[in-house]
Amino acid sequence: MKLIIAIVQDEDSSRLISKLMQQGFGVTKLATTGGFLRAGNTTLLLGVNEDRMDEAIHIVESVCKSRKQMTTATTSVSGIAHGEYSTYPVEVTVGGATLFVLSVDHFLKV
Repeated sequence: MKLIIAIVQDEDSSRLISKLMQQGFGVTKLATTGGFLRAGNTTLLLGVNEDRMDEAIHIVESVCKSRKQMTTATTSVSGIAHGEYSTYPVEVTVGGATLFVLSVDHFLKV
């Protein structure tokens, strides 16, 4: 058995959970926050038999696509009083998924 930890953007989470559950995968949802954009993420925990691991990963890949998004970056303004900052727009890639696949020695459902 494997434990897949999937960190996905909130925007993709509902569709992904529905698709995984339609295919018979049990999913636990955790609300998390990303460090870079400080935006909401969803972390999903999936206990998966090894023979279905590729299927689960394929579902995540099919739903969670990378895309471009505009956000603001902050920088300190030199020559101006301490603590003053300027913001400017930057384009970043968001979405997709970060997956961790771990071996599970023992699994109980009580």
